[in-house]
Amino acid sequence: MKNGFGQFCPLAMACEVFAARWTPIILRELFAGSHRFNEIHRAIPLISRTLLGKRLRELEAAGVIAGVPGAKGNGREYRLTEAGAEFHGVLAGLATWGQRWTDRARPENLNPGVFMWILRRRIATDRLPARRVVVKFNFTGIPASYRGNRKFWLILERSAVDICVRDPGFEVDLYLDAELGAMVKVHLGDLAFAEALRTKQINMSGMPALVRQFPSWLLLSAYAKVPRPRAAITGESGSRWRASSAVR
Repeated sequence: MKNGFGQFCPLAMACEVFAARWTPIILRELFAGSHRFNEIHRAIPLISRTLLGKRLRELEAAGVIAGVPGAKGNGREYRLTEAGAEFHGVLAGLATWGQRWTDRARPENLNPGVFMWILRRRIATDRLPARRVVVKFNFTGIPASYRGNRKFWLILERSAVDICVRDPGFEVDLYLDAELGAMVKVHLGDLAFAEALRTKQINMSGMPALVRQFPSWLLLSAYAKVPRPRAAITGESGSRWRASSAVR
């Protein structure tokens, strides 16, 4: 690799493959079930399509992923190889550290499109009613720099969950108006949904039975139960890094 570390150390060699900007996030998406270029890009909108293509080619050349024809010959898909699958433990360790020690829901990290894409795959479809349920989301508290959609329609069915950024034409069953930061904190396990409702950070309306059931359909982040030091929970920036708080 042209920009490698110039060392034979196994850690250096692994970092040449793994530590390039965006590469761990691309792998996160592959582990989460995104296999097509557009699916991966939708979850990582800040990466240019050119750079995403470059990173995928690099991972393929390193033997971490393999490009294969899509279903019924439709396009191209990317699948993890045996070598790529072994990165799962590395990613899980990094995510656990990030959940425990970092202030994740900072305003600059909030993107409603990314949140909805992640939420789409964190729905307990086995708990859904037998019929289709349509939920309209309207987000507030979005960074001023954001120029994307603020309203989304979540189409919930036991067979599949889909997102629309335009009115799909179905009758809406639930309306959810929420501060984006509050929804992210709920997902991360930092804020109980019931508490967000009580404090009006989230407001719901619609069919009463579905309003009651909705929180039970949400699967939190896989790292939501990672225990956190008190300083990290209260958001005391800087103090959470001190050795004294790390050993409490």
